[in-house]
Amino acid sequence: MVMQSTAAGLPQNSGGKGAKRSFSVAFEPWLYLSPGLVLLLLVLVVPLIFGVSYSFRKFSAFKSEYVGLAQYQALLHDQVLGQALMNTLWWTVASLVLQFFLGLGLALLLDRDFAGKKFVQAIVFLPWAVPSFLSGLTWAWLFNPIVGPLPHWLFALGLKAEPTNILSDPATAMWGPIIANVWFGVPFFAITLLAALKSIPGELHEAAAIDGANPWQRFTKVTLPFLAPTIAITVMLRTIWIATFADLIYVMTEGGPAGSTNTVATYIYVSAFKTLDKGYASAVAVLLLALLILYAIVLIRIRRSLVRYS
Repeated sequence: MVMQSTAAGLPQNSGGKGAKRSFSVAFEPWLYLSPGLVLLLLVLVVPLIFGVSYSFRKFSAFKSEYVGLAQYQALLHDQVLGQALMNTLWWTVASLVLQFFLGLGLALLLDRDFAGKKFVQAIVFLPWAVPSFLSGLTWAWLFNPIVGPLPHWLFALGLKAEPTNILSDPATAMWGPIIANVWFGVPFFAITLLAALKSIPGELHEAAAIDGANPWQRFTKVTLPFLAPTIAITVMLRTIWIATFADLIYVMTEGGPAGSTNTVATYIYVSAFKTLDKGYASAVAVLLLALLILYAIVLIRIRRSLVRYS
């Protein structure tokens, strides 16, 4: 009887120790992650909560009052916001398309061996290290016909009737920040796509070449399927960054002339820090956040399908 009770007690003690051990194993990773999680909570979640709460209030010089959904109702009748949304779409799509294809071309070029490759890599990746404020200031000078050469080059090529600043013309002003943004953002696609190209097994290209595939067929049938998941996530990230990129445009044009370069991001900045309407600026920011979240959900689902079938 004693032996039976002792034997019966052993599984219970070992089971208790096993439960404690499994709990500690499950809890230990969260303990290591806790500093980072607390930092994310303080840096991201708390400001987000405050920003959303501001959108339900009306701010004046010395006080604020709760106005409910009044700020969101004002969005429906804001013609400036409507123009800013269209400008944001044009600014984002044009910058993204040019950055992606130029970055893909540079990645394919840098994936090959040639003389001076290290030097070309350094030149290609250099714009990504330049502060955006300095990039905007430099390109604004380049487009200035008094101190910059670009207007005179465009005039010499017959692209302009006279060497004027394209940033002063509402019809062409958006092209200035787009060109500056393309120069600034191409290295991001070049770096990420080059890393993805390096991960493609060389045997696949060799096998495709043995089967008689030409370079275009090897690119479309071998390279692109492997790049597709990386392309989806980089396009999603870069779209979000471009849509919320205000400093480059504001340094170059301040949203002008006549609102032709005013995007949602610059509109939020002006509303919050120039007109001091923090409540309305927060409502516009929440609208932009909702649109970008919907966009991200669609891209993530596309990426999962690409990963599943690649």
